[in-house]
Amino acid sequence: MTPGLVISGAASGVGKTTFTLGLMAALRARDMAVQPFKCGPDYIDPAFHTVASGRASFNLDGWAMSAERMHALADRTADIALAEGSMGLFDGVAVPGETGAGASADIAALMGWPVILVIDVTGQAQSAAAVAQGLARFRADVPIAGVVLNNVASPRHDTLVRAGFAQAGIAVLGALPRQVGIELPSRHLGLVQAEETADLERLLSEAGKAVSQYCDLDAIVAAARSGAGHASAPPPPTRPPGARIALARDSAFSFVYPHLIEGWRSAGATILPFSPLADEVPDDSADCCWLPGGYPELHAGRLAGNDRLRSGLHRFAQTRAVHGECGGYMALGAGLVDAQGQRHQMLGLLGLETSFAKRKMNLGYRLAELSAPMPGFEVGTRLRGHEFHYARILSQPDAPLAEVRDANGLVVAQTGSQRKSAASGHAAAGGQVSGTFFHLIAEASQ
Repeated sequence: MTPGLVISGAASGVGKTTFTLGLMAALRARDMAVQPFKCGPDYIDPAFHTVASGRASFNLDGWAMSAERMHALADRTADIALAEGSMGLFDGVAVPGETGAGASADIAALMGWPVILVIDVTGQAQSAAAVAQGLARFRADVPIAGVVLNNVASPRHDTLVRAGFAQAGIAVLGALPRQVGIELPSRHLGLVQAEETADLERLLSEAGKAVSQYCDLDAIVAAARSGAGHASAPPPPTRPPGARIALARDSAFSFVYPHLIEGWRSAGATILPFSPLADEVPDDSADCCWLPGGYPELHAGRLAGNDRLRSGLHRFAQTRAVHGECGGYMALGAGLVDAQGQRHQMLGLLGLETSFAKRKMNLGYRLAELSAPMPGFEVGTRLRGHEFHYARILSQPDAPLAEVRDANGLVVAQTGSQRKSAASGHAAAGGQVSGTFFHLIAEASQ
């Protein structure tokens, strides 16, 4: 397996993404093949990883994925693998899932990849080493390769901080001064999407130069390690929703996990992209349609006016399956109220009404047991996924798609919806519309 590193920290907001992107750009400038990964569920960071590294970034998720599936995803030829962590190194859910609790530390232990801690030293000096030392001693199976200091205020500050790490016996692999690297503006649910960031190539180049200047790249590369080997058995094949999949793809519908697309193609499926925003309709040769998550609420007025899309999807759904995830689910509904309180007509394939006028965060892992079929899966299938949105449900009148529980096993109200087409009258024959608020990650094995 490719030698790798996990980039993590004590908490969110310490500079993991800035350093990770800068490191990818710096190593790529050295003509190294860098394979990026993201620990846990995330769509935004992997898109930036792809631009910085020139390679597709894949999610590795200990709660939702089996060890066999993660080993298979990580088995890629490259000079080095870099996995950006989420939240703090050991942060996860209380009840473990497929392989672990969803913590970045679980990925490091499974893959045998040492951890580089990004430590924000704002407002502290030697005490930063005590935090890192605590992280280093928390789990014996999670080795710490060293730290990269972030937001170093001055040469004097640098000297004081390094003194603490020398006392703790932890290697300092770099020190980034304040206001260095890249600034990615906040927007909506989090960061802007990669394709929406102006002058991204220049920002990544600057970040790469900063990491090259202030970090010991040779020591960082030398710290990379790999585990004992691959999992003993390959994972079961990913089940595609159809043989020819019409996939909505534009700035309103862009959140689909790369490992699913790769899995669908490996199973022999053909992907047929179309743009709802451009008023395009699914290819008529497709046997199912999939609308991923995204930001339909930011484009609600435009979607409401796309009559060709609406009529084309209604015709498609009379004989074939249509499924939407999160933003795609909301777009399949009857109406969506935007942040200003204005209601927009959506596609009307489901009765769902949602609103962003008064936002409510919905966040967490989801385990769903299907009470009706959805594309690729029969009744009773258990699916693992993740939910993250700020929409409120005003009305969800259709039959539930699944019984959905959170990571603690508690039933949640967001069951998803399903409706049979009046033309077909039988879900198994096609013509079923379904949707969920959770994004599918993998079929559950337990």
